[in-house]
Formats: sequence, structure tokens, C-alpha cells
Amino acid sequence: MNNDFINMLEPTPKLYSKKCKIISAFIWFFLKFSIYITTVLSWYIYGYFIAFFVLILSFIIIGIIRSKLRNIAIPASQQEYQYNDKGIADWFTAREICLEEKK
Repeated sequence: MNNDFINMLEPTPKLYSKKCKIISAFIWFFLKFSIYITTVLSWYIYGYFIAFFVLILSFIIIGIIRSKLRNIAIPASQQEYQYNDKGIADWFTAREICLEEKK
């Protein structure tokens, strides 16, 4: 008899309070757009040559931050699934910052 089974996928946590939704939105905005904002600012201040290397460096740094948040917040049994920035922000906010109970 084979005892292999697949665990059911937990849904992304639902955020109930306005504070938690705002925190999740800030994390999502940071993960999604900080690469482009830093690149445009460095292009404006220093030029396109430096902006190109800032783009590459910020892409690597935000990728590391994204993977750290993902590994901290998402359960180990579900880390094989792909999550977008909004999902990672919701998981991190619900599991590490807000810790609120379901209503």
C-alpha cells in the first residue's frame, strides 16, 4: 500500500484590518516598483551608464529580499508553488506583522 499523498494548498490569507491591508500594499509596491524607481532616479542624477548597472544591482537585491520574505512567510509545504508579489506581501503581512485572527 502506497502512503504518498498531496497536501491541500492553503489559500493566501485574507487581510481584514485596514492597517494590515495598507502594510501589505506598501510591501507589494516596494517589491514591484522599487527596481524601476531607483533606476530612473540614478539615470536622472548620474546618467544612463550608471543607471544600467543600478538596474542590474537593484534587480539582484530585490530578488534576494523577495526570496527571503517568501521563505519566512510561506509554509514549507507550499514553497514549491509560484507566488506573485501581492501574494508574498499578503502572506508576510498576515503571518509576521499582523497576526490577526479570522473573523
